[in-house]
This record gives sequence, C-alpha cells and structure tokens, in this order.
Amino acid sequence: MELTAGDVWVMISAALVLLMTPGLAFFYGGMARAKAAINMIMMSFVSVGLVGVVWVLWGYGMTSEPGVLGGLVGNPFGDLGLSQAVGSADLVGIGFGATFAIITVALISGAIADRARFGAWAIFVPIWVTLVYCPLAYMVWGGGLLTEEGAIGSVFGEAIDFAGGTVVHINAGLAALVLVYVIGSRAGFAKGLHGAHNVPLMMIGTAMLWFGWFGFNGGAAGSVEEGGLIWVNTLVAPAAAMLAWLVTERIRDGHATSVGAASGVVAGLVAITPACANVSPLGAIAIGILAGVASALAVGLKYRFGYDDALDVVGVHLVAGIVGTVALGFLALSVDGEGGGLLYGGGFSQLIAQVVATLFTLVYTGVLTALIAIAIHKTIGFRVSAEDEERGIDLAQHSESAYAFDGAAGGSYDPIAEETRA
Repeated sequence: MELTAGDVWVMISAALVLLMTPGLAFFYGGMARAKAAINMIMMSFVSVGLVGVVWVLWGYGMTSEPGVLGGLVGNPFGDLGLSQAVGSADLVGIGFGATFAIITVALISGAIADRARFGAWAIFVPIWVTLVYCPLAYMVWGGGLLTEEGAIGSVFGEAIDFAGGTVVHINAGLAALVLVYVIGSRAGFAKGLHGAHNVPLMMIGTAMLWFGWFGFNGGAAGSVEEGGLIWVNTLVAPAAAMLAWLVTERIRDGHATSVGAASGVVAGLVAITPACANVSPLGAIAIGILAGVASALAVGLKYRFGYDDALDVVGVHLVAGIVGTVALGFLALSVDGEGGGLLYGGGFSQLIAQVVATLFTLVYTGVLTALIAIAIHKTIGFRVSAEDEERGIDLAQHSESAYAFDGAAGGSYDPIAEETRA
C-alpha cells in the first residue's frame, strides 16, 4: 500500500503531539519549586513509557470497535499487542491515538506537585488510562454511548469533540481535582509559599505545547479547507486567551505576568481543542477570550475552597475544557445549512448535546478516579512523608537534584552534601 500525503501528515502530527509531553514536563518543571522540578519532569516522562506499553497491549482495543458492556468500552482482548494491525494502514492512526492518551494522564500530575509518591503515580497511570481514559475515548470517538448511535447520543444528540475537550481536558482536569482532595494540600499551601522557580523553562514548555498543538488539533483534518480552519483557530484562540488573561491580571492585580501569559496560552489551546474544526475564526477569538478570563479567575478559587491544585490543572484544563465544549452549543457552524449552534440557527439541540456530554464526563471521571485514587492511597499510600516533602521530593523520591547546590552535583545524589544541608 502506497504511503500517501495524508498518512505522512498523521505521522508528523503524532510526533508533534508526542513532543507535547516533554513540553508539558518543562512547563510543569518550571512552575514547580526547585526541589520538585525533577519529579514533575519524571511524572510526565514515565507516563510516556507506561501508557505507550498499555496502549499497544490492550489500550487501543478498548477505544475501538467492537464494543462490549453495552457500548461502554471496546474489547480489550480484540487485538492484544496489535498483532492483527501489523501490515495494515491502521497503525498510523493507532500511533496517533496513543499520543493523546499519554498527554492526558500526564496533565493530571501538575495538580499534585511536591507531594505524590512516584511509585504510587506509576501504579495510578496504567490503571487510570485503562479504566477512565480508554472507555471515555471509546464512548466519544469509537462508537460508544455518546456517539450518534449510542444509548446517550441517540437520545440527546451527539456532542462535538473534535480533538479532546471531554476526553482529554475535562477528563484530566476533574481527575486532578479528585486526586488533590484524596492526597491533601501541601504544607504552607494556605500561605501561598509555592511559586514557579524557573519561569524561562516554563515559557519554553509553553512554546513546545503550542507548537505541538497544531498536530494535536490538525492531525485528523479531512480536507485542506478543514485543515486551514483548524490551523488558524489554533493560532488565534490561545492568542486571544493570553491577552484576556493578561488584561484580567492587570485589572485584578495591577500587573501582567509571564506566568499569566503562558497560562493564558494553554487555556486558549484547551478551549479550542473540541471546537477547532467547527467554529469560525471569530468564534475562536470569542472562545479564547472566555477561556482566558474564566481560567484566570478560576485559578484563585483554590485558596477560597481549600484545594491545593499546585500547577492550576483544574483552573486551566477543567474550566477551559468546559468553556470550549459548551461554547460549541452556541458557536458551532452549520454544515450545508443544517445543525449548528444556537447563534447559527441550530436551536438548542447542539447545546443540549454538549452539556450532556460534559456532565456525563464529569460524573464518569469523578467516580472512577475517586475509586482508583482512594484504593491506592489506603493501601500503599499516595503521599510522601512530611519530612520528605520538606527536604524536597526530588531527593526523597529520585535521589537527584535539578541544580547544583552547595557544590553538590546536579542530577545526582550527594550523601555528604545532603548530610551537611540537614
């Protein structure tokens, strides 16, 4: 079978999306404290290893036909190890799908910075991908409950989710919130003692994320017209969100920050993800502005409600994911004069479908994540000791340091220097 330009584009897009996870590692690593930078980077990198293996062994089968359990999930035993896919063009799309699963679970890690045991995280990742991500991906994209022929989609309508508003961002954002409540807050959280230690590294990670997001959104483009629309929307929505976040900061705090700029970009990217192929560029700007303002305001709620979302996964991914998903009910373009959002003459049908899909995702993810997290926390324990948290999770969990302090070699554990510091 000849390799087509479309095949090449999907392969390139898959590589771009895979690059997003190291970008996320730098983004989170820069936002974390100096003594937690290695741990944050490792939590993203180990997600690549764990999810990559799970995806090949049984994960992909759970996201594709034939379905089992009444459309809840694909058959995990349908193609173990992808042996049946070898020699087919399906492997290109299978690889593309793997990168989405990888970054979704990696996103969660930012909420529990400074305090999660690395071993517990390594157990959580494959279980969560298996029981939460893969079934939800099947329900939204693989022919399951939320699709047009599914039990829910056939009643309330099929929600639009082109690249992962529900499957990726609402899913990861709510899972992060659940983990935060299960594990608890860091020492000193209420006093706001945990700021970004390396803003340039965070900005580099942001640039990598934005770059990779063109593959994230555009990899499934079916035509040059659709691809062009996705590209422009992936440019302008985060641009608008960044400006909206900075203006919100300026009005609220009296200054605009680089952390705010980076967070605004990510919020806009999150919000346009489900809508990138289904709204006009003006609609993308509107979504970006809404996401930038909503997320900028939402990140402060953690202090009001007492949940220690360390790197604002909830405020950015959950909130902006909901904004982008629900906004489609108003701003989705009609297709050949049919359908569309409320503002394009489509009535309330698309809005209802978007809200139902959002609510279903929140309930499904919340319940399953809570069961997984509580089981791990009550058995092996999900949190490091207070002493290990104080001295730094990098040393406690990895015997490494991101930087050379007191003459100790960065990236290695020096017991003499550690004893001196103690």
